[in-house]
Amino acid sequence: MASNIIRSLLVAVLAASASAAAIPGVKATNNTTNSTAMLPLSSDDSFSYELLRTVSLSRSYGADTAEVLQAAGSIIPGNLESFSGAFHKLANHVYAQALAINKTEDPVTAREAFFRASTYFRSADFYLHGNASDPRLVTLWANQTDAFNSAIALLPIAGKRITLRAADNSFEIPCIYYRATGANATHPRATVILGNGYDGAQEEMLHATGFDALARGYNVITYEGPGQPTVRREQNLGFITEWETVVTPVVDYLTTLPEVDAAKIGLFGYSMGGWLAVRAAAFEHRLAAVWAVDGLYSVFQPYYNALDPSTRALWDAGNYSAFDAEVNFYLNSGLAPTETLWSLQQGVWSFDVSTVSEFLRKAEPMTLDGIAQQVGCPVWIGAPSEDIFFPGQPEQVRDALQPGLASYHYLTAADAAQNHCHVGAMAYVNGLVYDWFEEVINNRS
Repeated sequence: MASNIIRSLLVAVLAASASAAAIPGVKATNNTTNSTAMLPLSSDDSFSYELLRTVSLSRSYGADTAEVLQAAGSIIPGNLESFSGAFHKLANHVYAQALAINKTEDPVTAREAFFRASTYFRSADFYLHGNASDPRLVTLWANQTDAFNSAIALLPIAGKRITLRAADNSFEIPCIYYRATGANATHPRATVILGNGYDGAQEEMLHATGFDALARGYNVITYEGPGQPTVRREQNLGFITEWETVVTPVVDYLTTLPEVDAAKIGLFGYSMGGWLAVRAAAFEHRLAAVWAVDGLYSVFQPYYNALDPSTRALWDAGNYSAFDAEVNFYLNSGLAPTETLWSLQQGVWSFDVSTVSEFLRKAEPMTLDGIAQQVGCPVWIGAPSEDIFFPGQPEQVRDALQPGLASYHYLTAADAAQNHCHVGAMAYVNGLVYDWFEEVINNRS
């Protein structure tokens, strides 16, 4: 049996991840308009993607290129502690720089240093979730939060942390609100709600797309729900299917603000957040538009499809103890590549369970099957040509929606937008999504 699970996991496409890279030698077949390979930042595929993800935030104050590349040079491929240690060292160095700056005399310099330090603390935390009792999961997150709070306090209009209650009052929803310049009761603005996915923080969303929204005159609010970094840590809650219970209170809050045009609220879902956002829109009908960056129809199905027949038979028979024994044997064998090891550990941690089978069982109901037709607003769907996590899924989302609602975008290496979530090409992609949003809300008016 051990050989079966090893074989099945070696061919698995771990699709719920926002950040895992392809299993070596098993790339999904995709068409691309550019045959030139992107220069890897590490010989470890997962590390390379995460380094690109981090360095890509340089254009929006979340990192600096040479700092990330220098850290990358000290990371040992496949060594999770090496990755964490390199970024922890960098985070402490940049945080010390930030603290030494006179915030009154040099607020921009201090703000940008605090933003970079916050990103690096998050990177130091990224691969540590295999041990839920590791004290660094608390201390690194406290440091990233403190650094980020120091940064947003120095924005021209300070960002404001708020806490909302879930629709059923069973959990809290941490949010950060950023008011656009000039937005007020006389000039209410369109507003975008930004949500991350399987592993990302709401703080990352400000850099990935939030600053571009603010530059276009939109108010911005980011949030986290169960399973996402702060809620998982502080409330011990894993992912839930009923994501509308997270989004609806955010919409409720926005409609109370005089500077928000309640008819022009958009919901942005990043990575697995693409499923979360469309799911929420099936029940929350006050949204003017939704972005699925990228489109995801089922969180569970790509895992299931990748299993070989014998391993799938264990699952189908409900023999979860045997299934987990095989998985654990593999993960402890030293044969698992970084992306497989991290993805399964992240699933167990973010769903707040003890085994991989529990994680997958909780993911199984997370599908648009039977509810996609309830979405009543336009949906922008990203489909990266070389996304190895969600192959075929954006098309399923497109085809499941009511006619005329899907705005499907197949993006390729011709614009360097071929990777999962179009990481590294967000200047281009944010232009597409916000120009589309402007057209949608103008037509709505």
